[in-house]
Amino acid sequence: MNILIIENEIYLAQKVVSRLLDDGHSCDYIESPNIDNLSKDYDIVLLSTSLPSALCKNIIKKYNNNAIILLLVSYISDETVTNPIKDGAKDYIMKPFIMDELVRKIYHYKECRSIRRELQTLREYVDFMMEDIDTSPVLLPPSFPSLIESNSQKCADKLVFELSRKLDKPITFISLGSSSWQKKLNAIDKKCIIYLTDYHSLKRSAKENLIKLIEEKDCIISSLETEDDFPYRKVEFNDGNLLMSNTNIMTINDYVKLMVLSYQSKYPDTELSKKLGISRKSLWEKRKKLGIEKKK
Repeated sequence: MNILIIENEIYLAQKVVSRLLDDGHSCDYIESPNIDNLSKDYDIVLLSTSLPSALCKNIIKKYNNNAIILLLVSYISDETVTNPIKDGAKDYIMKPFIMDELVRKIYHYKECRSIRRELQTLREYVDFMMEDIDTSPVLLPPSFPSLIESNSQKCADKLVFELSRKLDKPITFISLGSSSWQKKLNAIDKKCIIYLTDYHSLKRSAKENLIKLIEEKDCIISSLETEDDFPYRKVEFNDGNLLMSNTNIMTINDYVKLMVLSYQSKYPDTELSKKLGISRKSLWEKRKKLGIEKKK
C-alpha cells in the first residue's frame, strides 16, 4: 500500500515509517504539508491532529474519496476527533499507541473498504441480472417457513433478496442438491434467513425430514415444481416469458413463442423468421395465433 504519514513529532513518525516499511509498504513522511504540493495518490493517510484544524480539514477533503484516513490524536475533543470524522476520517488512535494496534487498524479498514467495494459490485451485478423481473404483483410475507414455487430460479432469488433487504437480515444459502445440506442446516445458529433451493430434487422421505427440521427456523424454500404436500405457506411466482419447466419438453408453438418474445426487439422480422426457419407470413400468422403483441 502507498501510505502518507503527516506528523510533526519526528521520533513517532520515524517509528511508524520504519514499521510500515518492514511490512512491505511504500511510505512518504512530511511534517507540515503544503496541500498544493500533495499530488500523489495514497491508500492510507495517517494524519496528526496536532496540525491546525483548517489544514487537517483540507487534507481530509483532498483524500477522503480514495484514501483511508486515520487520525493520530494526543487528546480527544470536537476539534481533534469529532469534526475530522464528520469530515471523512475513518477512525483515530490515541498517542502514545502500540504499533501493532495502528497496523491492526490499517488492515481492518483496508479489508472493510475491499468488502464494501466487492459488495457494491455484486449488488449492481445482481440488480442488472434481475432487472427484467417484476416482483410487484407478488408479496413474500415475512412468515416462516415459506415455499416459493416458480419456473425460474431467478424469480425466487429476487423475492428472497428483496425480503432480506426489507427485514435487514442476512441470507445463508444452502442447496438441497448438496449431499451435506442437512449437516449445514443443523450447524446454523445465527439469526438469518435460511434460503434452501432445489427442493424439487429431494425424494419424498427427504422432504418429510426437511419439513420437521425447519419447523422453528426462518426458512424460505424454492422449488421449480408444484409441491402439493408442503404444509406451510406457499407463494407462486412464475416468469411469464419462460414457458418451459425443468421437467417438460417444449411444444413447437411454445418454442416459437419463447423465441419471438425473447428476440423480436433485437432482430427485424426478416432476420427473425430466417432464424426460426419460417417465412415472414408464417411468423405473422404465429403471432396472431399465439397472441403475441409485436413490440415497437
